[in-house]
Parts: sequence; structure tokens; C-alpha cells
Amino acid sequence: MRLKDLQSLLHNDKKMRLAVVAAEEENVLIAVDDAFKNGVSVPILIGNEKAIKEIAKKADINIDSYQIINANSLEESAEIAVKMVKQGQADFLIKGLIDTSILVKQVLNKEYGLRTGKTLSHVMVYDVPQYHKLLFLTDGGIMTYPDLDKKKNILENAVEVLGSLKYDEIKVACLAAKEKLNPKMPPTVDGDALKKMYLDGEFEKGVIVEGPISFDLAISKEAASIKKYNSPVAGDADVLLVPNIEMGNGIGKTMTYFGNAISAGVIMGASAPVVLVSRADSYESKYYSILLGALVAQKNKE
Repeated sequence: MRLKDLQSLLHNDKKMRLAVVAAEEENVLIAVDDAFKNGVSVPILIGNEKAIKEIAKKADINIDSYQIINANSLEESAEIAVKMVKQGQADFLIKGLIDTSILVKQVLNKEYGLRTGKTLSHVMVYDVPQYHKLLFLTDGGIMTYPDLDKKKNILENAVEVLGSLKYDEIKVACLAAKEKLNPKMPPTVDGDALKKMYLDGEFEKGVIVEGPISFDLAISKEAASIKKYNSPVAGDADVLLVPNIEMGNGIGKTMTYFGNAISAGVIMGASAPVVLVSRADSYESKYYSILLGALVAQKNKE
């Protein structure tokens, strides 16, 4: 499966409603508009109404048929969007011209937010030409130095994303610098513990967890063969579970800038997916992130 194949998984009978937080951002508006035209989602534009209309006109985007809700500040825009999801008026969110911290603060609001008791984590998917299938990575965007319990939550959030994409078998690689347990290297200790949880049946059916395992062994059958490392995950990983944000950020950006990967990302753990995009992201990344969020939202409705 490749990112271009994801659209075939959408149900055409009911489009997911997308709340665009601080919609006064040209590149996001373009991706949102294309997603609407392609039957992915129906946008609800929230933000400075005058600015939204000016940007849409400049970019030659017809937004006459879209619902537009004026907001007087970034905080108000996020609050409105979160409340709409909470009240069932929208199915998922996308970040526009707003800081991630402001949006996440509203998502976690104790009074009207989208808390579920789960850990919030970021799941990225990379379409790397050199790899034989999609490669998911978590968490290189939100969790900094997760402990073992948080890593289990992060893993479960990633499994939920892949489940939304109809995966029957999910191979998870708990990354570390080496594949042997070393008490002085915490990522190897946590990787070993997560594998034991898998062997004890703590993850849902179809999930295979290997750890600790180095990056080369997770994605290269040749490396695994040379090192005589036997595992169903070796050279065939679906999910790379990283021990900290530095490794996740580094691997992700390396795949993008050196590996020519197209990517998509979504925040999991709330009652609805939150599409998190950066101004530096390509158009393809923004579009496929919306598509990924729509698929997770669709699964939530089933």
C-alpha cells in the first residue's frame, strides 16, 4: 500500500466534517479545498473571516459553499473547533495558522475538550520510494522522553491508525541503538519489556512487537541476514517506535529530505484525530494528512 491508495478506503456515502482551526493560511486552504473536491472531507472554516476570504480570493479558491465561522483570536478559533467536535458538529480537526501549543491546550481543556484518558501522541506515515510499503513512525512530534507506560500508549495509538487503514497484521519495531538488552541503555530495557507484553498477549490480535531492535535490522532484510537476526519484523517493519523525540525527529526528517519520502501525520489519543501540519510541509503532505485524519475519523464513527 502507498499513500495514493488510501483514498480507496474511504466510504463515499458520508464525508467526514473537518474543522479548520485558524483557516487563514493559504497552503492549508488549498489542501482543504482539494480534499473537498476529491470527496475526502467537508471543511468548516474557522478564524478571521475577512482574512480567510481574502486569502481564498488570492489563491482562486471558491469557498462560497463552505461554512465559515468568524473567530476574533487564535484561542477562540481553537475553542470553537474543539467544541464543534465535542458536540458532534465536526468529525476531526486540522491545524491552520495557529501554534500547536494553543490548539493542544484547547483539545485538553477539562471542561469541553476531547480528553479520553489516553496519551496524546503523534503518528507519522512515510511513503519512502526505497521501502516496499508504508512506514509509520511514532513519536517524533509530541512526546519527548516517554517512559515504558507511555510507550505502550504510543504503540496502541499507532495500532489504532493502522487499524483504520485495514491492516490485519502490524509489525512494530521498538528501536534502540542495539538489539541486545543492556541495563545501561534504557531504550533496550523498554524494548525488551514491550516485546514481553506482546508475548503475554497485552496487545490486540495481529500486532507483532519486536524489541529492542536497531533501525537497520527493522527495515533491511539484508542487514538482518548478515547479522543472522531472525524475527518476523526484521526488514519488514510497519511501525518504528522510537525511544525519544530526537530519534523520531531525526529519522523522519532524514526520510523526507534524503529519502524523498511523502508523509502524513495525525495526533492520536483524543476523541477525534487532530491533523497537525507545518508550513514547511509539502502540499502532498498536507493533503495526505487530511486523508489520513478522515480515515481515522471514519473508523471512529463505525
